[in-house]
Amino acid sequence: MNREQMLGRLRAATTWDIVVIGGGATGLGIAVDAASRGHRVALLERGDFAAGTSSRSTKLIHGGVRYLQQGRLGLVREALRERGRLLRNAPQLVRPLPFIVPAYRWWEQPWYGIGLGLYDQLAGASGFGPSFRVDRSRVLAELPNIAHTGLRGGVCYLDGQFDDAALAQALARLAADQGAVLVNYCPVVALRKQGGRICGVETIDQESGETLTLAARVVINATGPFSDAIRRLDAPQAAPLIAPSQGVHLVLPGRFLGGDSALLVPRTPDGRVIFLIPWHGRVLVGTTDTPVSEVSDEPRPQAAEIEFLLSTANRYLAQPAGVGDILSVFAGIRPLIGDGTSSSAARSREHWLQADPASGLITVAGGKWTTYRQMAEDTVNLAERSGSLTARPCRTATLAISSANKPTAAPPLHPALPLTADDVRDACHEGMARRLADVLVRRQPCLLLDAAASRQVAPQVAALMAEALGRDAAWITRELSDFERLARAALPAGS
Repeated sequence: MNREQMLGRLRAATTWDIVVIGGGATGLGIAVDAASRGHRVALLERGDFAAGTSSRSTKLIHGGVRYLQQGRLGLVREALRERGRLLRNAPQLVRPLPFIVPAYRWWEQPWYGIGLGLYDQLAGASGFGPSFRVDRSRVLAELPNIAHTGLRGGVCYLDGQFDDAALAQALARLAADQGAVLVNYCPVVALRKQGGRICGVETIDQESGETLTLAARVVINATGPFSDAIRRLDAPQAAPLIAPSQGVHLVLPGRFLGGDSALLVPRTPDGRVIFLIPWHGRVLVGTTDTPVSEVSDEPRPQAAEIEFLLSTANRYLAQPAGVGDILSVFAGIRPLIGDGTSSSAARSREHWLQADPASGLITVAGGKWTTYRQMAEDTVNLAERSGSLTARPCRTATLAISSANKPTAAPPLHPALPLTADDVRDACHEGMARRLADVLVRRQPCLLLDAAASRQVAPQVAALMAEALGRDAAWITRELSDFERLARAALPAGS
């Protein structure tokens, strides 16, 4: 993917079948689906691909164990079906991960066994394997650093793990391979109308300042937490659709969990579950569900959220973790549907889809990474009907997704980070990385894995990027300053 070539194709086109606004999981999935059906597709992202919620998840492709307790069996069944498809279509990017649900009271093991047995049944032929009970010794073998006192055993089940930003990059490249045009750092600033119906968009290339006008038969708003802002470009008085919720994650050294299995805390005071997951030699702990009044590009974890995750995790760890042990902390915003009157944990994760009857603007919101493909299929089906496009069958249920990351034998730039000089150059030349955070947060999850190490390597990465992109010393200074702010925010006070 070359950004200048993509911009050239935007300028040369006359009319697009579909213009997608938003380059997160949903928007990228729509671009893949629509382009693979043969539609002419352009995607515009105001920042970097997957710069928001789509790179700040719990890194799980899963059905949602806690939704069983809420009786949302349809949502669980759909997610489990999509989980199976992703494992088949993207085996380089999605892998099965064993989870242990520990039992400390006599009734917990049979109770969890019943619930996870239902999970197995809902998965059907898409299952990764049956759940099963494990005794105390097996739990300690799988999770060497779990709290020993009172441990009776547990239940083991399988779910999926992935790198969210890597899958997003793979989808972007797949969409491009299918003929879509994708451009990052191109915010949509206006919707063009003819006779009250949307007929295109205006966007600004943030690098050159050039304004581009794109004609389109259908415009799709797939901007997640920012959906209402795009809806108000269409109808300034539009009532709020999104009730945003913040999810915070901590990253700890791998010694706190040990082993290659994950731990599921089956219930917290706010009705959620908490995961402790092995990830790149670390332990990922998440997540919270905190309503927020405003949507920010860089959401900041609250001290109370960090304390909640630590205190919950420490109930299950033989060696308690403190704030000083945190390698990184990050937050994402869930684009939940609702008016904010119910708790975030109780709100549905099902997606919402509508073609505005007056303007024709299609908005898709809600959902989660696991169901992105189904969301895209539903959206493109609606776009074909709404825009009088030629109806064509969806191909993505079996469409292979290859990893965008190229293997390299080059040494890492920092011993604690999975990043080489070749990775940086490839991100700039073929991955459309334009800013330091694009490389250090999304092309490789360096900042999420170790904020302190990322600060150390940032000058070297900035110099490599400047050489690859033809940037000057002033650009390096600005990028290092901006990245330093991100890195400081990823290290809570006292760590």
